[in-house]
Amino acid sequence: MSETTGFHIEVGTRDASPRGAESAARFAAESGFEGLQLTELQHDPFIGAALAAREAQRAGRAIRVSTAIAVAFARNPMTVAAAANDVQLAAQGRFALGLGSQVQPHIERRFSMPWSAPAPRMREFIGAVRAIWRAWETGDKLAFQGEHYRHTLMTPMFDPGPNPHGNPPIWLAGVGTAMTRLAGEAADGFVAHAFTTREYLSEVSVPALAAGRARSALTEPVKLIALPFVVVGPDAAARAAQEAAVRQQIAFYGSTPSYRAVMELHGWADTADRMHDASRRGEWREMAGLVDDDMLDAFAVAGTPAEVRAALDDRFAGLADTVCIGVPDAAAPEDIAALAG
Repeated sequence: MSETTGFHIEVGTRDASPRGAESAARFAAESGFEGLQLTELQHDPFIGAALAAREAQRAGRAIRVSTAIAVAFARNPMTVAAAANDVQLAAQGRFALGLGSQVQPHIERRFSMPWSAPAPRMREFIGAVRAIWRAWETGDKLAFQGEHYRHTLMTPMFDPGPNPHGNPPIWLAGVGTAMTRLAGEAADGFVAHAFTTREYLSEVSVPALAAGRARSALTEPVKLIALPFVVVGPDAAARAAQEAAVRQQIAFYGSTPSYRAVMELHGWADTADRMHDASRRGEWREMAGLVDDDMLDAFAVAGTPAEVRAALDDRFAGLADTVCIGVPDAAAPEDIAALAG
């Protein structure tokens, strides 16, 4: 954890391919970042995380690797427990299992998996993963029986035994209050969506996390992992392409009903409606024009590397345990690297 900011500085990559994960890990280790986060898009993040952990070690510096996030409902608790156990071995105990629910159309139509009320299902999913790990750790009989998941068979041939590095922490992503409360109740960390603001975190997310922790058997404080939009470069011209891409991302999320509460908190409900209507007409490029400067400033930090570091400190010191820098496609590597130290 940085002594100057009070939070860990990590870097994230959207390219979790084997080569992309290794390249990002090498960059993170050599630049001085404390960790690397991989998300699930076109590639399996568990494979990327294992390769990234080994590559960082070869680069001479062990860093934390995490899935932020892996889609839980595309899998089952046993496959996730096994994959996470293996990555924890590869990372020598420096792995965090970040999970998310995804949305119903993707779970049913892309992954052909069942969907039901996401928060209750996720509570059971996390409980099942922990039960499997506990059975491997203690040798006790596996006897998890829930409404959605049932794990009651574990023979010696399939039992890897206790992980010498311990079990990895579980992070849970969310935006709405139900999933955020669940993160406080059942997870070790909460991954805040990039489409959030300091005000939404402090006024909505943190109270929901506290409410969940109050009814939890977990005693350690829940960690908050922030993933802000970042626009970084030496001058406005160098930042122009990044800013345009971030405005497009903000408009995309703002058009989504699942994230409307963030817009409403800031008094942008009418803009959210206009974005949603534009999305239904396929006017994706036009939507970015609805993101004014106030909205951009609320969701993103922008400026020179020194200005971005100062802005991150102002926004997240005393609030987040970890801040992950998503690398803008048009940003120069040296400007991203400057944010680590």
